Amino acid sequence: MSEMRLFTARLPALAFLLAGSLPLQAATLSAAEARYLQAHPVATFCVDPDWAPFERINEQGRHEGIGADLLQLAAHRVGLRLQLVPTRSWDESLAASQQGRCQLLSFLNQSPKRNAWLLFTTPLFTDANVFITREEHPFIVDPASLVDASIVFPRGTAMEERFRHDYPNVRVLNTGSEAEALALVSQRKADMTLRSLVMAADTIRNQGWFNLKISGELPAYANHLRIGVRKQDALLRDILDKGVQSISAQERSEIVNRHVAVKIERGIDYWLIGKIVAACAALLLLAAAWNLKLNKLNRELEHRSLTDPLTGLANRSLINLQLPRELARVARSGQPLSLLLLDIDHFKRVNDQFGHQLGDRCLQHVAACLRDSVRSSDYLARWGGEEFLILCPGSDSQQALLLAERIRHTLQQQPAPTGQQQTVSIGIASHLPGDDADSLLRRADEAMYRAKHNGRDGVVLHQQHRLASSPH
Repeated sequence: MSEMRLFTARLPALAFLLAGSLPLQAATLSAAEARYLQAHPVATFCVDPDWAPFERINEQGRHEGIGADLLQLAAHRVGLRLQLVPTRSWDESLAASQQGRCQLLSFLNQSPKRNAWLLFTTPLFTDANVFITREEHPFIVDPASLVDASIVFPRGTAMEERFRHDYPNVRVLNTGSEAEALALVSQRKADMTLRSLVMAADTIRNQGWFNLKISGELPAYANHLRIGVRKQDALLRDILDKGVQSISAQERSEIVNRHVAVKIERGIDYWLIGKIVAACAALLLLAAAWNLKLNKLNRELEHRSLTDPLTGLANRSLINLQLPRELARVARSGQPLSLLLLDIDHFKRVNDQFGHQLGDRCLQHVAACLRDSVRSSDYLARWGGEEFLILCPGSDSQQALLLAERIRHTLQQQPAPTGQQQTVSIGIASHLPGDDADSLLRRADEAMYRAKHNGRDGVVLHQQHRLASSPH
């Protein structure tokens, strides 16, 4: 069965442009730039040999892909001829550039490390970077909140360099190629990778990674892919920059569409295809319905696992998940964080005198008063037994003291189901340098027990060197 692609690699990289689909407008050069080109009409360049659909070296040894066509178009606009220096990997291309064996790197992100030996043109192409995970992985909103997670990058990428710096909480793995990175995610050897949206969509479709999905985007991490020129050739960078700036948005779009195109098959039984498509559609509808039901059940199970059934508040498990995330946010932003630990005073007497059923109603009463007192941004949980916990992002010790006193006042104004006043002892700990989850909880617990020791119905703030009781 014969086949053809909308773009054929048998032609030179610029063949479709010369065929008349895009106009070829020459860029205007200065006298110095024109003299440079007359003396240096050919420039050597290195590429990533395995980065489809952006670029690769094909079986005939030719440079092809989106980046290849954009580079050739920019060079054509300024009258520069290009000579490929073949390499076997991106690492080898980077090394060849550093050693001066090629003047240009064709299609790459700018980074502080690369600024050491390269100058960069304006972007040839801009593309979003997205997280790719297995299908069961939840959507990624903020990588800083991830705990015990791993991400895989092909070696030598600018995104790895930046991600290591911005998100030290995520373990970084390295591999040799895009395909290997996706394979590690597919095989559960890495939780995710962060790659170009165009590359991800093309690779997942063409290589059959159907157990993978796009699970989020880092808007500030977009790929701004440029031509990198050795610093010794600054005038060559200026010349190529004029070629890059002469490329229109329509021309970029046409080039991308030619490479992210589907195969056209000849001699196919379209009636058979129609039946197969109909059968697949029916299966997909059934699978979609089952997935919706399964997702709903999973959400219900997750909600139950993180909720206290008596009070409807969050439980200890949710706080154990959220507290490390908030501590990571504090480390990143420097914002304050406070934690309140509350214990109902003389609760054993309530159970002994009125019974456990009324005791449960007292727990629900305290939970309702707490819910009415906290902010929507606070995390309120039943910590266990008659203890409750409030995690207050963005609140310093004085704001936490005000919240604690508001809770005491609310409980004093609303009699419990026993008909008696129900009081609480409250311990507060605000984040200090060097605090982790255990030390913050331990200090709040010490403060709460000091409040009980002081006669109950009180508030104690645990500071670095002393425990301070709140006057009331």
